[in-house]
Amino acid sequence: MERSRKYPWFVRGDLDGFFGLAVDNLVQVLVIVALCKLLCGFTDELIYTRMLPAIAVSLIIGNLFYAWHARRVAKRDGNPTCTALPYGINTPSVFAYILFIMAPVWARTHDMDLVWKLGIIACIGSGIIELLGAFIGGWIRRVTPRAALLSALAAIAIIFIASPFAFQIFERPLVAIIPMFVVLIGYFAKVRFPLGLPSGLVAIILGTILAWTVPAALGLVGSDAPAIMSADAVGNATQWFYSSADGLQVHWPKHCWSDIVAFFQQDTSMLWAFLGVIVPMGLINAIGSLQNIESAEAAGDRFSTGPCMAVNGIGSIAAGLFGSCFPTTIYIGHPGWKALGARYGYSIINALFFSFIFIFGLGSIVVSVIPMEAGMAIVMWIGIIITAQSYEAVPKCHYPAVAIAFFPAVAMMAIFLIPQILQGIGAEHGIASMFDAHGAALGENRTDAWWPIGVYALAGANSGFIITGIIIAAVSAFLIDRKFKNAAVWCVVAALVTLLGFQHAYRIEPDREPPGTAAEQLAAAEPEEGPTTQHASDGPVAAETREITTMPRELLVWQRSEEAFKGTSLYLEKRESAFWHRGYRIAAAYAVAAGLLLLIYWMRRRGKAFEDIVPADDAGAGYDGPGEMPRTVPGTGPPVEVPDASALPELAPPDPAPEQ
Repeated sequence: MERSRKYPWFVRGDLDGFFGLAVDNLVQVLVIVALCKLLCGFTDELIYTRMLPAIAVSLIIGNLFYAWHARRVAKRDGNPTCTALPYGINTPSVFAYILFIMAPVWARTHDMDLVWKLGIIACIGSGIIELLGAFIGGWIRRVTPRAALLSALAAIAIIFIASPFAFQIFERPLVAIIPMFVVLIGYFAKVRFPLGLPSGLVAIILGTILAWTVPAALGLVGSDAPAIMSADAVGNATQWFYSSADGLQVHWPKHCWSDIVAFFQQDTSMLWAFLGVIVPMGLINAIGSLQNIESAEAAGDRFSTGPCMAVNGIGSIAAGLFGSCFPTTIYIGHPGWKALGARYGYSIINALFFSFIFIFGLGSIVVSVIPMEAGMAIVMWIGIIITAQSYEAVPKCHYPAVAIAFFPAVAMMAIFLIPQILQGIGAEHGIASMFDAHGAALGENRTDAWWPIGVYALAGANSGFIITGIIIAAVSAFLIDRKFKNAAVWCVVAALVTLLGFQHAYRIEPDREPPGTAAEQLAAAEPEEGPTTQHASDGPVAAETREITTMPRELLVWQRSEEAFKGTSLYLEKRESAFWHRGYRIAAAYAVAAGLLLLIYWMRRRGKAFEDIVPADDAGAGYDGPGEMPRTVPGTGPPVEVPDASALPELAPPDPAPEQ
């Protein structure tokens, strides 16, 4: 009987599944193109001829493997309803790498080539960590509370993914709010649209129509109101698809091995400086993929964890080797695609569709035709659903541990807004003057209206806030479980990481003033490329003449200003009136906290003090993580058993939830 079963590669539900997955990947492309142009200085040529074809390579590897593996699992288990794991561009990594790695380097150097190379190295590094996750993922989950990893992801999702797009939606309400409600109807109300169309696809179509028609209908075209869409832009975009001189354009993926080797032969200090973003995001991606595989198993599809995790990393590595700065990953929401009736074919169609779009240069046409406003609500929803799942996937008593990790992210948001405010008001001085004013206020009044030293220390340079959020969430989770020794170990880790300079440490350099005379100032004025620095090839003189300090820079332990290191590669000159914050006092506080927690652990073991105030079950003591023991919900009345969140079957929405 089992042998007579058929396992077709394509079924009717695969078309519905493809639309859901394609819309999600399409929105990622819109985000990548917009942010890379705006914040990283990338040209159309780099995006459409190098980066997007490289993304096609990773999609082919991942989508085809997961389709093949799903069919193999279906035959193995006699499960004709087995659905391939959804796979595509990793949204949190897109925002983390652009905002926390690539954009700061562009603002500092205006060297597009350097920014791109650093991005592909970050992508490869994330892929390597994801690949290693196939072997060490289980160990990481045992030693790290789930709340710690998910809290950092939730903070990035709600503050840096959802919030900016929510702001933009309400700035262009006539175009963006209606698509937002379409998305919310589909994902909140969980109703099916006519013809079975996914709500994301309906939002894209409706938003595109509104963007092209509303400005013209209201007479905004040609007025002072900013244009949303442009027919000229569509015409210009066709050059990457067809040229009258060269005919049909085909952009085959090109390996970047020589560029990678050249990067490592140069100064790699920037790579070390941004490890605080690359490593945590790689770990988060690996653990997230592991949880998505578990979610699929809860829905009835038992995939092989090792191969699925390995291919997840291999896809990201391949993307980097061919020129993409952004990892790919297994998406959340597998039960949603399963509910649509998708099986294996939707994954194959997705790989072929985007490979055709990217390799033949159609990506530029898609971006010029479909406005970002049409997909903003989907990106906002992705941030919301990631945050919501971060709470759903942890015990209720660990909610405070997830919440506490938002503080470093809020500090990082402030750091992002300050430079934009300074530039927006035409400030002649950067953030260094704020620190001077803060010091003067403390000396006179012993207090101030705000605390920039603490804000910058909590955020850290080069997005050390990710590490800080994970650590304080881990300590909090272990304290909730009354595991004082484990919490002490994490405090020791925090002290060591702080001493190395990966969190809490930063330096504020004084502003560089223009040359003395007005004529010299005019001669040294910068071109239109940017307000602060110039391309690295312009030489040190141009870079020295006009620089306003807007962001903190890394201050690692091996960057020394002492005379003994002068003349060595470790020496870093401390300029007059520069503000350096090593974080040594914070590291000492972590060490003292570790000692205190060990003392409490020792006294509790001997029954001398620090006895429980409430029963252990209500406080969460002794709970090591999902799947190890049942929990009870705090509160009055008899305890209610709450099983492991990852083992619960998920309610299948009519539309697949967006990705992690």
